[in-house]
Amino acid sequence: MALSKQVTESLVEAQGNIRNALAYAARQERTVTVNAIARILNDIETLQSFDEMLDKLDQEIAET
Repeated sequence: MALSKQVTESLVEAQGNIRNALAYAARQERTVTVNAIARILNDIETLQSFDEMLDKLDQEIAET
């Protein structure tokens, strides 16, 4: 089951906001803060990729 349109749109919007936060943090915050923000961004990207992979697996199973 794919992520709903609302969830996908919210995640894309969150990615943009987190990228902005990361850019600002990289200039003036501690390394641990920058690292934490980068991990959040990575987690969102991983979630989207993982969901796409699960959709492909579900489709393959349905075809057999």
